[in-house]
Amino acid sequence: MSEPITITKENIFQQVKLSCKIPEIVEQFVNQKVIIAAAEEAGIKAETEELQKAADLLRLMNKLTSAEDTWKWLEKHSLSIDDFEEIVYSSIIFGKLSQHLFSDKIEPYFFENQLDYVGAVMYEVVFNDEDLAIELFYAIKEGEMSFYDVAHKYIQDVELRRQGGYLGVLRRKDLKAEISAAVFAAEAPQFLKPIVTSKGVHLIFVEEIIKPELDDKIRRQIFTDLGLNWLKQQVNEVVINLNFE
Repeated sequence: MSEPITITKENIFQQVKLSCKIPEIVEQFVNQKVIIAAAEEAGIKAETEELQKAADLLRLMNKLTSAEDTWKWLEKHSLSIDDFEEIVYSSIIFGKLSQHLFSDKIEPYFFENQLDYVGAVMYEVVFNDEDLAIELFYAIKEGEMSFYDVAHKYIQDVELRRQGGYLGVLRRKDLKAEISAAVFAAEAPQFLKPIVTSKGVHLIFVEEIIKPELDDKIRRQIFTDLGLNWLKQQVNEVVINLNFE
């Protein structure tokens, strides 16, 4: 039988360093400090009912269906009950802070930035050979092949091939600039001429352009966008001193 392995806090920290995770962890730590400080300054608190709902959601996400499951999960991650409560608190306080800071800015922001929330339902096949892409483009235009035929034959990824190259509903920020310009200028449904980028030659079918409405989903997205922009600005003003002694 092999000798037991003892793992110390120093071992864990050394492994974090070797995995090059320190910048990522520092960023998360600073973000959380900034959020909590701003929430406290604004007098924002998480109510008991909100904390309970967030705790229930966290347990559900981690499939913790019993008290025993929860204790095992805490032990696995070396967490205490206080740590669990801190995770729960952190999961909701940024949302509450965003509501406090930006609740009256959602509609003006949406109307000023509507183009950013337009969606495109699109399909894509990417080629390395430009001549082949052009040949297939004209074959589709002339009815010799369908876009689905091309996708089924030339897409290597199995799941994407089964979907005929369907990428879902994408926004401008999801696409390279040269592709975004062509896609959102399309009169859907429209098959676009091949577009060359650093990734390859793109054959794209734009099925639909979806005009945005300020529904709950977009409201949540704007809260997130404004919150993250605010957080980035705040963090840029923070002086960070790393002390590993």
